[in-house]
Amino acid sequence: MTTPVQHLPLLVADRWRDFQLLDCGEGMKQEKWGPYTLVRPDPQVLWPRLGAAPGARWEHWDGFYHRSESGGGKWEFRRPLPEHWEIRYDALGLTFKIRPTSFKHTGLFPEQAVNWDWIHSTIKSAGRSVNVLNLFGYTGAATCAAAAAGASVCHVDAAEGMVKWCKENAVLSGLEDRPIRYIADDCLKFVRREAKRGRRYDAIIMDPPTYGRGSTGELWRLEDHLWDLLQECRSILTEAPLFFLINAYTARLSPTVVANLLSQLLREFKGSISAGEVGLPVQRDGKVLPCGIYGRWEALPAPRN
Repeated sequence: MTTPVQHLPLLVADRWRDFQLLDCGEGMKQEKWGPYTLVRPDPQVLWPRLGAAPGARWEHWDGFYHRSESGGGKWEFRRPLPEHWEIRYDALGLTFKIRPTSFKHTGLFPEQAVNWDWIHSTIKSAGRSVNVLNLFGYTGAATCAAAAAGASVCHVDAAEGMVKWCKENAVLSGLEDRPIRYIADDCLKFVRREAKRGRRYDAIIMDPPTYGRGSTGELWRLEDHLWDLLQECRSILTEAPLFFLINAYTARLSPTVVANLLSQLLREFKGSISAGEVGLPVQRDGKVLPCGIYGRWEALPAPRN
């Protein structure tokens, strides 16, 4: 069965109130995370800052991440900031803990709100119970979106700290009593064990890294292991899956590649595939900063009697 692919225009996460991408240029971006303004590197920002002299720094910021020539970097803070604080995604009523980490991230990718919205609405409109597996789940924003829509969720990440952070986000979002399993494990090994245990899922979300190591040091390379993981995931889908979502940030994958993977993987099921980019609006000049790609397979609606 051939599944047609819809190539969508870039999806813009523009429903935020507590987050804003204020400006960007010369490899850096200025963002407002609740009450605090942070400046961080972004490899996609290849253009100069509008109306600023080359090399000029923003005047208004609370935290500035300086890259090191040897790799990594460190934060500079103009004033003492709390160890962490909270922002809210009002569109779904979710609250997340924000913390500037040593590797420039904050614990949240706000452009993914377009996928949270889609996950939430797809589960809500399913009209049945939905069991979701979230692989490489990070701090659990997608897990919270699925749980808030009424799904049972299994959240898996190799880093125990990220799994703990997901639990905290679930509590902040009022989801502590929802059926969420929190698993710190290598994703590929976990899926293989789930298959042996006979567990099945109606929906799968994954955000695989380009390179990484599992909970006990297993090496992961996207180009070497993604198809193997997808095949293992196919074996734990129910007979009537609801959706399959792949996110990626690496330049090694295009939306078309992700769509082709889903098309071949799920060719036995009746569904539709869409693929494209996700991005954030820039408040200063109306640009959109591309922040990654996605591919979505969604089951066709059941015919009405």
